[in-house]
This record gives sequence, structure tokens and C-alpha cells, in this order.
Amino acid sequence: MRRGRRIWLKGLALTLWVALIGAAPGPAQAAERITVFAAASLKNALDAVNAEWQKESGRQATASYAASSALAKQIEQGAPADVFISADLAWMDYLADKKLIKADTRANLLGNRLVLVSAKPDAQAVDIEPGFDLAGLLGNDRLAMGAVDSVPAGRYGKAALEKLGVWPAVAQKVAGAESVRAALLLVSRGEAPYGIVYQTDAAADPGVKVVGTFPEDSHPPIIYPIAITVDSKNTDAAAYLAFVTSAKAAALFEAEGFTVRK
Repeated sequence: MRRGRRIWLKGLALTLWVALIGAAPGPAQAAERITVFAAASLKNALDAVNAEWQKESGRQATASYAASSALAKQIEQGAPADVFISADLAWMDYLADKKLIKADTRANLLGNRLVLVSAKPDAQAVDIEPGFDLAGLLGNDRLAMGAVDSVPAGRYGKAALEKLGVWPAVAQKVAGAESVRAALLLVSRGEAPYGIVYQTDAAADPGVKVVGTFPEDSHPPIIYPIAITVDSKNTDAAAYLAFVTSAKAAALFEAEGFTVRK
């Protein structure tokens, strides 16, 4: 009986040891991945940056893309993001006012341009100037753009149309989308003949072409700020931020059409 009990105890100890070895984190598991909440328009560029980050550091960054407004609200509600990249200053300011970002990590990262796009093969170039006939171009159709009360691209677009004096004529024709990429998709699918998106979004979709570029002085500067969230406990967050703001990452952003803020 005693010999059998000893054998049983040895077997139990071996089982526990194997279980503990299997549960112990390996090198790839030890480092927690970075969670980034980023404006939808950053997808192509930030995917490339994150791939390079993983290649260089051996660590992973997972990005969640949506409208800056939606992401800021999610962070406010406790969503576990380590880093936030907004497509405008307003939504970063929103989180800053609520003490939800680490102020000393905030930086202006990128710039962009606002363009008018169409999926029509025969669409002609449009001179975007005060009083241009956007309503005539649309006819009875809709203008795709981000929701003008929340999505940064929609806000920029409305500001530009107001400055150019054409907003009253097209306000009722706007199809407000949940993000700039959703607005782009409406045009690419032919559900709207024209749309207002960022230059980088237009470059990312071969189904549309740029027919006009909005004057930079027709809307507030398009600035993408970045910051670490106050609730982030990830020890890699600072290193990730340093990489995203590095010269190597800058080249990847510029390859997608962004301008890098100096």
C-alpha cells in the first residue's frame, strides 16, 4: 500500500509539474501586446508601421480602427486602449479634459488633405473654389462624407463647404457615414456619385479617383494627435510611442500620403 501510494504521489507531482510548465508564459507571451485605438483613415499606414514595430521589437501592436469620436467615447467608457490616435485635435482634447490621456505623452503626429472623389470613370476634374456648383454635380444624388457632427473628416468637410459658400445648397444631400472609410465605401460601391474624404483614403481605394482638392485654408488644419491613455499599464507603451514618432515610421506614413508633423 505504501509503495503504491508513493507511486501515485510521484505521478501527481509529475502531472502538476507538466501543467505548470505548460501554463508558464514563453518569451512571446511574456510581453503584453499594445492595444491602439486609431482613426479609420490610418488603417493602411498604421498596419505597415505596426508590422515594422513587430519585426524590430518582437512585440505586437493590435489596432482597432473606427471614427475618432467612437473611439474616444469607448475610452471614456473604460475600453482597454494603451494608445489613442485621433484624426483631429477636438477628440484628443475631449479625453484630455477628462484626464484620460497622459498629457506629457501627447504629440501632433500627422497631417492630411481633404479631397473630392468620384467612382465615375467619366467624372471631370472639379475646380474647388468659392461658390463652385457642387449641388449641380450631385443632381438628385447624395454626397458621401463622415457624419458632420462627430466624425473629424465630416467636420472638416462641412467647415470647407461653409467657407466656400456651398453648404446651404448641399446640406440636405449629405449622406453622413459613421467614419471616413465608410463614406469612401459609399462612393466606391456607386451608392453616392461624390464624396469628401482624406487624400490618403482616396489613394487606398482603386475604385475611386480624386476630382478635386480642397484649399488648405478652407478648413482647420488636419492634425492627427497621439497619446498614451492614463489607464495603460503596458510597459511597452512608451517604446511603441517612440517608434511611431520615429523617422522610420515617418517614412511609412509618408508612403501612404500623410504629411509628418515636425
